[in-house]
Amino acid sequence: AGGSRLRVPGPSLAVLWGHARWVEVALLSFPNASPSLISPQHLILFLLFVGPFNCFASYSRATELFYSLNEGLPAGVLIGSLARDLRLPTADGQHLSALQPPLSFTLASRGLGEQYVRLDNRSGELHTSALEIDREALCVENNEATVIGGAAVASSSSSPSPESCLLLLDVLVLPQEYFRLVKVKIAIRDVNDNAPRFPVPHIRLSVPENAPVNTRLAIEHPALDPDMGTNGVQTYRLRDNYGVFTLDVEENESGERTPYLIVMGDLDREVREEYVTVIVAEDGGTPPLVGSATLTIGISDINDNCPQFNDTQLNVTIYGNSTLGTHVATVHATDMDLGSNAQITYSYSQKVPQASRDLFHLDESTGVITLSNKVDGDSPRLHRLIVLGNGPGCIPAVITVLVTIIKVMMRPPEVVPRFIANEVEGVVYLKELEPVNTPIAFFTIKDPDEKYKVNCYLDGDGPFRLSPYKPYNNEYLLETTKPLDYETQQLYEISVVAWNSEGFHVNKIIKVQVLDDNDNSPVFSQQLIELSIEENNVPNAFLTKLHATDADSGERGEVSYFLGPDAPSYFSLDKTTGVLTVSTQLDREEKEKYRYTVKAVDSGYPPRESIATVAITVLDKNDNSPRFINKDFSFFVPENFPGFGEIGVISVTDADAGQNGWVALSVVNGSDIFVIDTGKGVLRAKVSLDREQQSSYVLWIEAVDGGDPALSSTAKITILLLDINDNPPLVLFPQSNMSYLLVLPSTLPGSPITEVYAVDKDTGMNAVIAYSIIGRRGPRPESFRIDPKTGNITLEESLMQNDYGLYRLLVKVSDHGYPEPLHSTVMVNLFVNDTVSNESYIESLLKKEPDINIEEKQPQISIEPTHKKMESASCTPTLVALSIISLGSITLVTGMGIYICLRKGRKRHRTDENLEVQIPLNGRISLHMLEKKPMEISNI
Repeated sequence: AGGSRLRVPGPSLAVLWGHARWVEVALLSFPNASPSLISPQHLILFLLFVGPFNCFASYSRATELFYSLNEGLPAGVLIGSLARDLRLPTADGQHLSALQPPLSFTLASRGLGEQYVRLDNRSGELHTSALEIDREALCVENNEATVIGGAAVASSSSSPSPESCLLLLDVLVLPQEYFRLVKVKIAIRDVNDNAPRFPVPHIRLSVPENAPVNTRLAIEHPALDPDMGTNGVQTYRLRDNYGVFTLDVEENESGERTPYLIVMGDLDREVREEYVTVIVAEDGGTPPLVGSATLTIGISDINDNCPQFNDTQLNVTIYGNSTLGTHVATVHATDMDLGSNAQITYSYSQKVPQASRDLFHLDESTGVITLSNKVDGDSPRLHRLIVLGNGPGCIPAVITVLVTIIKVMMRPPEVVPRFIANEVEGVVYLKELEPVNTPIAFFTIKDPDEKYKVNCYLDGDGPFRLSPYKPYNNEYLLETTKPLDYETQQLYEISVVAWNSEGFHVNKIIKVQVLDDNDNSPVFSQQLIELSIEENNVPNAFLTKLHATDADSGERGEVSYFLGPDAPSYFSLDKTTGVLTVSTQLDREEKEKYRYTVKAVDSGYPPRESIATVAITVLDKNDNSPRFINKDFSFFVPENFPGFGEIGVISVTDADAGQNGWVALSVVNGSDIFVIDTGKGVLRAKVSLDREQQSSYVLWIEAVDGGDPALSSTAKITILLLDINDNPPLVLFPQSNMSYLLVLPSTLPGSPITEVYAVDKDTGMNAVIAYSIIGRRGPRPESFRIDPKTGNITLEESLMQNDYGLYRLLVKVSDHGYPEPLHSTVMVNLFVNDTVSNESYIESLLKKEPDINIEEKQPQISIEPTHKKMESASCTPTLVALSIISLGSITLVTGMGIYICLRKGRKRHRTDENLEVQIPLNGRISLHMLEKKPMEISNI
């Protein structure tokens, strides 16, 4: 069956009677049946045997398939074909999909195994999925191994081995006529992909030094290998056995292998107390994998050594006048063992006389022999002290100490101290703040034999003095000569020396311990601590670590740090470490310098303190863009302003300092016309500006600071050109002084005849145009009137027979400009006749220079003339003149004067309404444009 083994229950085979393929499958269900052994006779006998039971059996609905494959295979590896291994029928040898209805294979189980395989629903082929099979993860309870590699291989048995790791799948085969439930079991084979590993990196083993050869000691931490069988741990070895060790491996009933250390030679802890080597575990894979750990073999001590003296005899000499406690000798024995095995005690032998035992004391622990009694004249001059060195379970070691006593005929002077200051075991304690001449002790000096004169002096350095204490003899006072300073020196050792006339000396050693007082204030390493930090720092930024020292000791020298009252609240100072931090972001533009005090306080009583000053400079960062005073600037400039004249000043500031606050201005647009002074911000135009060409300019000014990276901002500049009356009105109609217009005599009074139309490029009052007739010529020139606002010319009076002919009206077109109005003139030619019979005659008249008298002076522009004032101005001189000439005919003259005044007033009114400015015209205009209507022109 290739990579599988099919199992079918025996009784169910009857339903396949007569089907040759069924016979093949059934025979395969017997593990011992070989196809080569099946003969035709066997087949016939088998069919005859199972034939009678076909009525009692049903078609098998359950089948088992077994596969095996290595763990760690990649995706897409074929595990097996269910259709082939189940010997399912095909459609005449065609593909399974050709069956009607086609076969389908479906995983009925939704367990762990489904994620590791992929089943083709049509072909029934079973492949590995993208999720790699890890045998150790699947069979962790059995401690199985994991490996990647190998290929699908069929199992050699019909069922898995007990240590197999199985994936279990349930597959449904449809449609109904082929329906069955297939139990698929996939055994995952182990591969040697795990090296042995010791549970601990360092293994320690203790072996007694008297362990005999072939002693076996189990190593309690054997190596572990997740692989199984031969891929697991097989052997152990030592990298260095020192010639005295080897390893052996024992396997128990469950297959676990335990290494044993075997002693192969003699051990002696006193020669070598420890062996360090490496234990290596090796598995049985191909190639084999190894793991190692450090093995330390400690040799434990046994009591196999006894105490020993380096010498057998010591010779010692002492004087007969030696004081009690005088050191005589020290004996010392050694034992090569350890711990309690090497513990030694000292004792006198029983052979030592009691008199010697009473005179010389032996310390049983240290072996020190001292003089314990006073030597008198009856004491022997030679003492033999036999000392034993005793060890546990050992024969004592023996050493002999010969002590020779030299007899002294006189006794040395005696020094008897009586301490005034605090004294403990020969040490005098004085505070460093004690005043000068502080008494320490009285010393009485005397000769025991009272035969010799005794002198006394002080030996040693220090602020001390030993002087006779009058009026007593042999009394001396020890006192201080200067204040003591603990920070300079804490301990003094001085000697009071007494000697007699025979040269015998006696020393009395005095130790003076100076006690510390809180007499020093903390000292800062710097009185002025200058710091700098960039602005926009992170919160709780580190500034510095303050350091102050206190020469006092103990708590008196422990320094704590505090901020002064003038320190801002956002600065913090750690009391213990002296670390100074700032809890918030600093802004140089808000405040550039900080200056406050800090204190260092010690823990003495009363506490002492010192003060230092912290000066912090906040360094600038380019965190501010240039700022214009206004976002929009507007400048009003008269047109024709001279080139490079000052239009205005652009004010800009930058809160940063130094290079970061340096600002350069530039014109973003319109740089071909406008320039700006970078330093002063003065805006200028390169050329003179003409409002009639462009009435306003919008510029964008960019300010860039000198930071890195640079910051910038922009402002809008609006330049509005103020109009200057630099353009006279431009007459658009009539287009020529030589044009004329035919006026029929039948034209009714008030009828419009023609118009004068002009425009002015200026604005405002400079573009307000007024029309007036300043010269007339013709048969009755007063017959025509012009509207001062519209320029329309109308007929005032009916035309008579005598009014036929050419009329020439000189029209003045004037603006209302300031300070000086500008004007233009144009000649309006009107020919009053029924027809134009001779154009050449009219043209000849037009070519002649007209003899026209100017009727008015240069007009004073007034949009709304005041009639009453003009009447008063015209009438007053006349009335005065008439009153002087004819006083007698006041009534007649007054009437005539009023008539004349009213007449002149109306005439003046008409004249004032005709005030305009004129411009000469060029070109011609058609004579037939009689119906042209006036146009309104608004100057923008």
